[in-house]
Formats: sequence, structure tokens, C-alpha cells
Amino acid sequence: MCLVAVAWHAHPRWRLALIANRDEFHARPAAAAGADPDVRDVYGGRDLVAGGGWLQVSTASRGGRLAAVTNVRAGIAGDAAPRSRGWLVRDFVRGHDPAAAFAANLGATATGYGRFNLLACDGAALFAAGNHPAFAMQSVSPGLHAMSNGAFDAPWPKSMRATQALQAWLPSAAADAGEAGIGDAIEPLFAALRDTSVAPDRDLPETGVGLALERALSPPFVLDARYGTRCSSVVLMGAQAIVFAERRFDAFGAVLGTSLARLPLPR
Repeated sequence: MCLVAVAWHAHPRWRLALIANRDEFHARPAAAAGADPDVRDVYGGRDLVAGGGWLQVSTASRGGRLAAVTNVRAGIAGDAAPRSRGWLVRDFVRGHDPAAAFAANLGATATGYGRFNLLACDGAALFAAGNHPAFAMQSVSPGLHAMSNGAFDAPWPKSMRATQALQAWLPSAAADAGEAGIGDAIEPLFAALRDTSVAPDRDLPETGVGLALERALSPPFVLDARYGTRCSSVVLMGAQAIVFAERRFDAFGAVLGTSLARLPLPR
């Protein structure tokens, strides 16, 4: 993922509401959101190159588990590393460690991954962790937060737009539509994730990639034939189920398909 906005304990029905865009090279093979062929209670997209994922959930436990990862932008050069950051997502949702313990244990191995920001939720707690410029972790407090390609909660233009869209949706009638009508109810969130407005130069971060690229990467939805937004996701964690919706796009921004799954949680 390259953009995640999350509301934690900010709505009576949805203890966690997350919206996200995944930016990646269009040529990189990936599987659309679906049940993992090896572990049926794991659901999400899968990277078919390194084997990890960018956003996945598990319904194996009563509270459910969720993990999302973004890269960290620090110059033009790549960040090749022995371990793919997508395996952080895969390992957390398949595991049983509390989010706090999983994040803390990363301190010993974090430098072996490409630069990352990670969100990990075990149903009861939500933690953020990252390894650039050095390993750090924190418990995420109730409220609205954002994670992109810089520091957690950094006020990047795309992060602020996504957070504002989620904040506007939560008190609306759509958020209380219930799972039966959730498909139509989340359309405003998908619309917000489709925002291609370039941020003003004065608001751009400085990540060492040059002004032209900072501009191109500044919208919530990155539209580019080589590297851009591959999919948008909406995930809602309730008391009885997780709702996971994904909308996929081609290299020209045309919709390839939308999927929506209600994943029951054990009682």
C-alpha cells in the first residue's frame, strides 16, 4: 500500500474502518483480494513475486486480525533487502502473537526488510511500526490516523485528504447502513480514494525524488501507465464480521473489477 487512513474506535458499529490505495508497477503480478489458497481464514491481495501481501485480514480469532504495509520513500535509489516487507503482513495475519508483541519482536529483524511502515491489529489493539530511519513502534490511539510513505501520521496532502474523507463518512447515514447495504454505502470512500488532484508545491514533502516526481505521487490516486494505483480497498471490522471491499484498476485508471466479501468472525 502507499496510502492508508484508519479510524480506530471512532464508530459504534465499526471498531476499525480502513481505506487504502496500493501503488505499484502495473507489470508486477498480483492476485486480487480473495481467500488465501493455503490458509482459508486469511483474505486479501497477494504479491505473486515475493509471496507476501499489502493488506490482509484473518478471521481465525474472535476479534479478527488485520495488517497493512507501505514502503517509505527516501530518494530515487531502491531499497533491496533480504526480506520482502509484504511478509510482515503475511506473517502477522497467519500468526497468533498480540499486535504489541509482534511489533516489539520486529526490533531484532527490522533492518532485514525493505523500508516499511506497518499497521497490525489483533482485534483488541492496533500498533504501528517502521524501520526508517530507525526501528520504532507505537500503540495507535483511538481516533483517525494516516500512513503513507513517510512517518506515521505525517501530514502529507494525500494522507490528510484520505483522513478527511473517512472522518466525513463515519457520522453519515451510510456508515450505519449495515452489512446488507454496505456496497452502496462505501461508494463515497471509493470516490475519495479516486482523487487525482495534484497537491500544491508548498504542501509537498521532500523525500529526495525531485519536484516532478513529488507532484506526480502527491494525489491519493496515482495515475501513470507504468507505476500507479493498482487497487483501492475499504475494510470494516465489526463485532460479527469483517467487510473487505477491493476495486482494481488498469494502467489507465479504468476499473477492472470490484469485489466485496463479508467474512464472519467466530463467536
